Amino acid sequence: MIRLVAGDTGEGKTKDLIKMANDAIKTAKGHIVYLDGDSSHIYDLHHNIRYINVSEFPINDYKEFFGFMCGILSEDSDIEQIYVDGLLRMAHLPIENSNTKELISKLKTVSDNYKVRFIISVNCDTTGLPVALKEYLVA
Repeated sequence: MIRLVAGDTGEGKTKDLIKMANDAIKTAKGHIVYLDGDSSHIYDLHHNIRYINVSEFPINDYKEFFGFMCGILSEDSDIEQIYVDGLLRMAHLPIENSNTKELISKLKTVSDNYKVRFIISVNCDTTGLPVALKEYLVA
């Protein structure tokens, strides 16, 4: 399952993602991973959530980001949920790019095949979200 948390800068997407992850750890049967673009929120998350600072890895485009995600999943078959704080920034994509839809589609396939939930924040007003991605929006 893919869930998108969309909104403009300063609307609280990161705060919402952190709350969701911390709430999920209470009932999770598997592991939870949180990807961020820096280490500023590492202490806001429960200590059992695996925190990954993506900026420490040489990811230059959405294909490399997708490979990185697959690598995380191949390393740990017990991952239940992955939170991605700032997908567009990490994958070096603008929201209107067709590659954004392709990346989400590939993540959905991985999600379906491996029963992993992806909860992803995107810095984009919900009205600017492409129609193909609106089905994934968290209300």
